[in-house]
Amino acid sequence: MSDNSILNFNDVTNIIKDAIIRSRYQAAKLVNKELLSLYYAVGRYVSQNSRNDFWGQGAIKQLSEALQRELPGLRGFSEGAIKKMRLFYEEWQSVFSNRSLTTNDLKIEKISTESSLTTMAFPNNTDISVDLSLLAKHINLCALPEFSAEAFYRVGFTHHYTIMAKEKSLDSRLFYITQCADKFWTVEALKSNLRGELYYKSGTMPNNFLSTLPEVEQAKRAIRVFKDEYFLDYINIEDEIDPDERVLERGIIANIKQFILSFGNHFCFIGNQHRVIVDEQEFFIDLLFFNRELRCLVAVELKCGEFKPAHLGQLNFYLSALDEYVKLPSEAPSIGILLCKDARRNVVEFAVRDYTKPMGVATYRTRNEMPDEWQKALPDFEDMKKLLESAPDEQITEVE
Repeated sequence: MSDNSILNFNDVTNIIKDAIIRSRYQAAKLVNKELLSLYYAVGRYVSQNSRNDFWGQGAIKQLSEALQRELPGLRGFSEGAIKKMRLFYEEWQSVFSNRSLTTNDLKIEKISTESSLTTMAFPNNTDISVDLSLLAKHINLCALPEFSAEAFYRVGFTHHYTIMAKEKSLDSRLFYITQCADKFWTVEALKSNLRGELYYKSGTMPNNFLSTLPEVEQAKRAIRVFKDEYFLDYINIEDEIDPDERVLERGIIANIKQFILSFGNHFCFIGNQHRVIVDEQEFFIDLLFFNRELRCLVAVELKCGEFKPAHLGQLNFYLSALDEYVKLPSEAPSIGILLCKDARRNVVEFAVRDYTKPMGVATYRTRNEMPDEWQKALPDFEDMKKLLESAPDEQITEVE
C-alpha cells in the first residue's frame, strides 16, 4: 500500500470516526429528550391524580412498588424519583401556563381520572403515550426569546432537578441550564456553581448591594441588572482633544435611546444635570434614571479617567440627597452607578464595601476604543439609528 493510499485511508477513517461521534451525540440528545418528555408526562399524570387526593395517601409509594413488580430491574422510578417528576412538571407548567399560548395551537388531551389504585401500573385507557409530546409542544409555544429548547433537552434530569431545587427565578434557571448545556457541567460542578451563586456574580460590577439594600431579593435583582462594562459603540470621542465628562455626557444625551438600551429595558430617563438642593446649595447629578424593575432612582456619575475612591464620596452624598428630598415613600433606596473609563476591581471592592448607600462601579468603551474586528462587525451607526427610530456527549443521568 502506497503512502498516498495510507494517507487517504486515514482521511476516510477520520471522516467515519467523526460521523460516529456525531451520531452518538445526536442519539444521546434524542434519548435525553425522550426521557425528559417521559418524566414530564408521568409528572403530569401523577400531579393531576395525587394533588386532588383522588389517589389517597401512600399512592406514589404503591405506584413505585407496582412498577418494580411489573418491570423487574427498573431504575429511576422510586417513590422519591416519581415525586421529583411531579415537581418537574409542576414547576415548568407554571412557566408555560403564564406564557401566551394560543388555544388553537395548544391541544392538550385531558388525563383520564377513572383509574384506581388497584391497577397501579398505568392502565390501557390512560393517554400518557399521547402526553409524551406535551413537553415539546409547551416549549415550542413558549413565548420566551431567551428560552433555548436545544439547551433544555441537552441537560439531564438530575441537573434540571438540582437547578429547580436551588433557584426559584426563571432567569436564573435558564442561565444554569444554558451553562450546563454549553459547558457540559457534571452534577457536582453544577452544585459548586450554585453554591457560589455564579448567576448573581457573572458579569456584574463590583458593588455593595447585598450589604446596603434592605431586602436580599432586591439586592440580587440589582446585581443582575447592572453589568461591569458597557459598550457605548454609538459614541465616538476620538476627535476631541481633551475629552472630559461633559463631552461624554453630551454624547450620551444625543443618543439617550441607545444608552437606555445598553443599560436595560426597564430604565426611564429623568434628566441630565439633575438639580438637588441641600441647605440652599445646588448640586447636579450627571444622569438620573428610574428603574421600574428595581422601583428606585438610579444616579449615574460619569468619569473620563481612572476610578478613584474619592469619587464615591460625591456619589454617596447624591444618594443621601435623593433619598431625603426626591425619593417617594413607596420607592426602594436610590442606587448610584459610577461609570468611568478604567477601574481596578480590587480597588473598587475595597472602596465600596464600607459605604452605607448602595452603589457600584462600571467601566465603558466608546466606538473608537473597540478592536477593529468589533467595529467592522457593528452595523453602520446611521443605519442603526434609522432602524431604532422606525419603530459532549451529555451523559443521560438516571433519576435518583
